[in-house]
This record gives sequence, structure tokens and C-alpha cells, in this order.
Amino acid sequence: MTPAERAEWTMAALILGGLAYCVWHVTTLGYLPAPFFYEPSDVFADWFNPAIWARNPGTYDAWLSIYPPLSFVLLKLFGIDSCYAIRGEWDAGSGLAARDCDWVGLACIFGLYLLDVWLCWKSFAKMEPRTAMPRTICVGLGMPMLCGLERGNLILLAFPAMVLAFGPVLRNVRLKAFAAGFAVNLKVYLIGSIFGLLLVRRWARAEAALLAAVLVYLVSYAMLGRGSPVEIVENVRSFGKLQPANILDVWYSTTYQTFVALLEGDNFPLVGILGSRVVEGLAMLLPSLQQFTQLLIVLAAAATWLRPEAVPPFRAVNLGMTMALISSEPGAYAQVLLLYFVMLEARRGVGRSWAIFMCYLLAVPLDIPLDRMAEVPRDSYFTGSTVMVTYQVVLGSFVRPLMIMTVAWGLSGETIRAALADIRAGGWAQPPRFGWLLSRDRAGRS
Repeated sequence: MTPAERAEWTMAALILGGLAYCVWHVTTLGYLPAPFFYEPSDVFADWFNPAIWARNPGTYDAWLSIYPPLSFVLLKLFGIDSCYAIRGEWDAGSGLAARDCDWVGLACIFGLYLLDVWLCWKSFAKMEPRTAMPRTICVGLGMPMLCGLERGNLILLAFPAMVLAFGPVLRNVRLKAFAAGFAVNLKVYLIGSIFGLLLVRRWARAEAALLAAVLVYLVSYAMLGRGSPVEIVENVRSFGKLQPANILDVWYSTTYQTFVALLEGDNFPLVGILGSRVVEGLAMLLPSLQQFTQLLIVLAAAATWLRPEAVPPFRAVNLGMTMALISSEPGAYAQVLLLYFVMLEARRGVGRSWAIFMCYLLAVPLDIPLDRMAEVPRDSYFTGSTVMVTYQVVLGSFVRPLMIMTVAWGLSGETIRAALADIRAGGWAQPPRFGWLLSRDRAGRS
């Protein structure tokens, strides 16, 4: 075993240790520790709350959903209709109550999770067989995937679609295109992954994926009967105007956007806690870090466009997807896609090694408390009773978005380095970007 392999096994052991602590915490105290969602009664809510609106009107005009119709078509298909009933125009409790009735929905959540773990193993066994097990532990048992499981989020279904579309498991090109279109209709921000194909000149695959996305949308729209593009866009605009109410809204974030909104808003008086100079400095620094990361990804994309043969296609897909992730706030569970594509990389060079190391850290299901906020009574889904929950200010809330950005820095730097190395090795002699022009010119002269 090489030192690099030993390091990965050590990090995987840390993840398993964190998982064991979480099991102890929930069995002893009745709720999951940070950075899991802070409301212990809300387990699986991302599955069962939308499932109400899959069976009742008002999905887009009352609930103001930002999900495409496919999500609701699937939630209606994989559930028991009699378990869902709205007693009034707005009844948030119906979805949570359905957890005790809709065993089909629960079975789907855990079945999808097991499928995700199996696909991780299949992928890494093909790409990096010597480290397939620790990398499967990182992605399949790591914090982002466990967060998706605890929330019952449809990332559990979008993940296998992305693996089949862009990973090494599936070979059929048509099925890959369908899987990509399917994923985009579950999580719209995944459209960035399709644009990654354009960077490596996979024109046919990109066109097929976009066509599949349109066809899947049209079919699901016809089946649901609601969810027009206008409705979705308007709801996205309304959702974007929402302001964070308290420090718990940055509990487990992918970007600094929520934290910046909290700094600039009036809902939580951070100025009185940190001081005006600190708040003003952070309000300038954090967006600058995001813009710097976006610039690096753009430069890496340009390098990929110039020398596509020097960059693996899955990294181009990852760059496109990462740009979407850091430019929005898709939910912390979306990090699982970043982890998956990074773990397809070989552990060589500073950039890739750093990205892999950061992903292992991001996968540890633990956080470091900085201060204690309050101890309050909360209903727990795990115990079926009221438990005392201790809320804390944790380190991960402040450094996790930076860690994600450094993953993008490492991959972008490695991509630019590889492209420049290819150019220095004589890559400008016959640029593949204009290869078709050279071929036509030779054919005309012969």
C-alpha cells in the first residue's frame, strides 16, 4: 500500500468514525448532530412535503415550487395516494404525517440510497480500483449523501442519473443522453454538466442530452398538467428574493451567498455581534472569493476548449457543474456530485491531490462547535417524542464554502497546467480545434 493509498484509507476511517458518532448521538440524545439539518422533526421532509403537491393542485401557484414537473410525477408514482390529504388550503403537516403511512415512499428513499452506493463502487472500481473502497465510503457514506438521505431529497435520484450520464458505468450513448436529460429535469442547475460536454467537443452527446431534457420535460409536463416554464421562472425569482432569518440558515451551506445575505440584511443583527468593520469587510471579501473562483473555472474551461484531448471528459463536466454549484445555493446535499466526480480523478499532482483531500474532509459527518447558542425542546422523528436539542455555532458553517472553492481551485489549476503542458509539447502544431479546416484544405489540393 502506497502512502497515498494509506492516507485515503485513514480519511475513510475518519468518515466511518464520524458515522458511528452520529449513530450514538441519535440513539442517545434523539437527534442528529451538526451539520445535519437542525430540525429533528423534519426528517424525509424533502420527499413527503412535495409529495402532497404531486397529488393536489396549487403546486406552482400556492406552494410556489421551483421543481420541474418530473419531480412530482415521480413522487406521485412512488407513493400511496391515500396517505396524503390536505385539510385546508395550506397544511404543512400532511406531508410529515404521511411518513407513518406511505411505506412505498420510505422504501424508495432507502432503495435509491443503496443504488447510489452501489453505483459509486462500480464507478471507482473501474477508474481507481486500488482506492475504490475508501472512495466509495467517502461518497456513499459521507456527509452530503447522508444529508440527502436524511432529507429524503431527490438528489438520491438525480445522483444515479448523473453517474449513468457522465460516469464510466454505462456505455450506451442514447441511454447516457436520456440520463442527462432526466437529471436536469430533477435539478435544473445540472444543466451546467451538459455544457461541460461542449468544452471537450462532444457535440452530438451535448445535443442529444439537451434534446432529451426537452423531451423529458414535455412528457412530464403533459402528465402533471402544470409547471410551465413561466411558472417555474417566476417562482425561482420569488425564491431568490427570500432573506435568511437567523444564523441557522447558514448551518450547512455550499456557498457564502446565504451568509452574505445575512450580513447585509436586518433580520439578524450581526453588526452588533461582530462590529461594523468586520461585517463590511466580510461583505466585500466573500463575494470576491466567489468571483475569483468563477474566474478560475472560466480560465480552466478556456484551456479545456483549446486542448480537449488533455482533459478527461468527466472533469469538463465537473467544471460546468461546479460553476453552477458555486454560483447558486442548491442545497448542501448537492456536494455529493462534486465529491463523485473528484473521486474519479487519479491522485497525481498537487491540484488533484488537494481536491481529493478536501472532498474527504467535506465527507466527514462531524462539525467543530465554536459556541453554544441555546437548548430548546423539539419534537424528534427518531424517538417520536420531545427531546432537548442543543444548538451550536459550528466551524463548518464558515469554512465549508471556502473548502468547496479550493476544490475548484485545485481542479482548475490542474486543467490549466495540463493544457499548457500539451501546448509546450507541440500542441500548437496541428490544433484540433481547426482540424476539420486542415482536412478540407488537404482534400481540395489532392
